[in-house]
This record gives sequence, structure tokens and C-alpha cells, in this order.
Amino acid sequence: MPAKATAPSTLATAPTSDSGFAYRRDQFQQVVDDVLTMARELGASDAGVEVSEGTGLSVSVRKGELENVERNRDKSLGVSIYLGQRRGNASTSDFSLAALRQTVRAAYDIARFTAEDPMAGLPDAQDLATAQDVALDLDLFHPWAIDAAVAADIARRAEDAAFATSRRITNSEGAGISAQQSHFWAGNSRGFRGGYASSRHSVSVAPIAGRGRAMQRDAWYTSMRDAGELATPESVGRYAAERALSRLGGSRVKTGHVPVLFESTVAAGLLGAYVQATSGGALYRKATFLHESLGQTVLPAHVDIVEDPHVRKGKGSAPFDDEGVRTRARRVVDAGVVQGYFLSSYSARKLGMRTTGHAGGSQNLSLTSRLTRPGDDLDAMLRKLRRGLFVTELMGQGVNYVTGDYSRGAAGFWVEGGRIVHPVEEITIAGNLRDMLKGIVAVGSDAYTLGAKTIGSVLVDRMKLAGA
Repeated sequence: MPAKATAPSTLATAPTSDSGFAYRRDQFQQVVDDVLTMARELGASDAGVEVSEGTGLSVSVRKGELENVERNRDKSLGVSIYLGQRRGNASTSDFSLAALRQTVRAAYDIARFTAEDPMAGLPDAQDLATAQDVALDLDLFHPWAIDAAVAADIARRAEDAAFATSRRITNSEGAGISAQQSHFWAGNSRGFRGGYASSRHSVSVAPIAGRGRAMQRDAWYTSMRDAGELATPESVGRYAAERALSRLGGSRVKTGHVPVLFESTVAAGLLGAYVQATSGGALYRKATFLHESLGQTVLPAHVDIVEDPHVRKGKGSAPFDDEGVRTRARRVVDAGVVQGYFLSSYSARKLGMRTTGHAGGSQNLSLTSRLTRPGDDLDAMLRKLRRGLFVTELMGQGVNYVTGDYSRGAAGFWVEGGRIVHPVEEITIAGNLRDMLKGIVAVGSDAYTLGAKTIGSVLVDRMKLAGA
């Protein structure tokens, strides 16, 4: 471990800058070094520590009336102590010197009485992010200087726009504003040091259309790291209202096997299912239908999955993962063939492989088709569907990642001749994820980013529809 440069000191708690944070980066850097020194003095063979702070404002209104104002300010320090291949973890929200020493001692004592795990340990030094990697500016921090009154006004504008769309918008579950920001610093005994600040802001609204038993609800939102890039509250409100209105008059359809078009917002779930099925924990436990799929064809030859963790302002962007391992752009799937998994250091060792820098999950994934043309918008995708189900909402958690069996409640629209005929509700769609992934016929140009995943609408050739 590096030698301690200065004596430990208690962190100040007064706000230190216009960022709204109570702690400066240099204070976090000092406490990380102090904790690593404490771990070394106790006899730890290795150690890792992370200190973080988050702050934010959430405001909600309903039918024009203020419902909730919540301010959050959280801080935490977590430390992992290694005694050979025994590991102990402890955390605290108290940054006083006495509390830090107590937390390090707690992690040390846990490690003493924990069974050895031959795969436990910090990442290998050659995989850790360098100072140059850490210095990469991904433009992730854009604090939003907003107070509760202004936030409430923006939420009202979104809800008012929903009500103004049609008289058939009769109620609302409310509109909300969220402005969140955080920063952290991490380090370990193998020389890694790094951290950064980030932000995420959103506007959302959930209107209700119709009356009595015929009521339908839907919602929409906009979320960005930079509040200046959020969609206008009026456009969010109008689109949410239009979605709710389009669901009025829904009915069931006959049971059968039909092609299914997933709206881009729900198609992201298919991409998420793929990530879960090819992630380390599921792979080394052999609890996935895509076990030993590396180098195998699991998607059609026209489909690629690409990952780029260094997109500026990206919601999944990061110069390094939760362990301090550097991140890299890569092709996850090339022409339908699996090129790599999503592995942390631990899961990689369990599999006899090398970490891919995914402690903490995937980073800015995009699923695309080589057959997609610029004009393949939603209308074009409906024409490709011709006759079948267009899904806009999924319900329940009926996915078995061991077998790939898939069964979800769904709502959407029945399509005939490439045109929407009527809304559909109270149905279930079922299949197997292995078949669904291989059965992707087309991917739309209507790409939508949900969290760290970007995908257009996805047409699957055949699924079981359980209706009337």
C-alpha cells in the first residue's frame, strides 16, 4: 500500500462550492488515503475503499396541487479488507476519524472469520484504470440550479398540457420533477485512484383517460444528465396524454401464434434480458440459457450489439467500472455471434477468463440491424408486421433465465394490413428467449434510449398470444 502522506482529518460538513456538495474532491481523496493506511496498519494484505455523496430535489404535483417536496442528501463510505483470500466489508455514513477507524476494524474482523475464497481479491493491476483513463472527461456533471417552486411550476406545465390535449383526459396520477447529482472517489492498495461527479434529471407525467371502468392510464418522461436537454414539459404532457387516449376502447383478441412488434421502449427489455443471460454471475452458476455461448450464434446474422462506455453525457458512460477496471468500447455481438460476456473480476476468475470491466453492469449498449434503413420508422415497422400484435406495455416478471421461458402480461394494439386497428388489453405473450432473439426479423430506425440501452422497435417472427 502507498505510504500515508498526511495525518487523517475529519471532513468539513459545510457546502463548499456552487456544486451543492458538502465535500470537496480533495477531502474525499484524503479520506480514501487515510482509510487505506488504517487498513495497512491493521495488517490487511489488500484493501479497497469508496466514499460518495449524493444530493437532490424531487417535487410532485397532482391536478395542479403540490403533493410532495423531498430533498435528499446522502453520504457513505464503504471499505473492503482482504486477508489473503478472505474478504470483509463494512460501511458507514459517519466520516469522523473515530467512525472511520471503527469501520475499518469491522471489515477487518469480518475478513478474519470469513472462509477463504480462491477467487476473491482486487482486480489485477494491469486491468486497473490509469491516471490517463481516470482523467477522461465524459461531461457527466450538469447540476440543475432549481428550487421547489420552479420545479412545481414545471410539473404543472406538463400536467396542464396533458389535460389540455383532450376532454377525455379526466384525471392524473401526477407529474414530477427530479434533479439529482452525486460524486465519489475510490481507491485501492494496488494503486488505483479515481472518481467523478455525475447528474441525472427528469420530468414525468401520468395522465388518465376516460371514466369509470373504461379508464386507461399511460405515462411519459424525459431524462437527461443536462437539464437543458430535457424535452419541454408541454411535449411530455401531450405525448403522455396521447398514449393514454390511444388505449381507450381496448379489447382482447383470439389466442394464437402471431408475429409481435415490440415498441422501442419495451424492446429495451429484450436487450436487458440478453445482458442478464450473459453476465458473470449467471454464467458461472450455469443459471442461464446462454451458458457457454461465447463464439456461438444467438441472434440473426443481421443483428449487432455494440457497447461504448465513453459517450459524452451518456447515461451508462464511465471511464472505469465499480472495481476501478478501465472500460473499453467493443462489439458484444457481431453478425449474431457472441464476442464477449459481461464480467467482473470475481466472475471472470470463476470462469477462468479475464474481467471485461463490468462490475456494476453494462455501459451504453446499442442493438442494431444491418438491414435497417433510415426510413424504417414506426409506421414502416407496422407495415412489416402486417398482421399481428404491437406491444407497448409489459407487465409481470415471467422470465426464467435458466430455461429462457418467457411469459408476460401485455397491452398494445392489434394490427391488420400494416395499420393499427384497435387497442388490445388483458393478454399474455409467451415464448422462449432463445427463439425470440433468433427470431428478430427487423429493428426500426426509431431508436430510443432507456437508461444505458438504445434500441429501435423490434419485430419478432412468432410468439404465443393468449387472449380470449
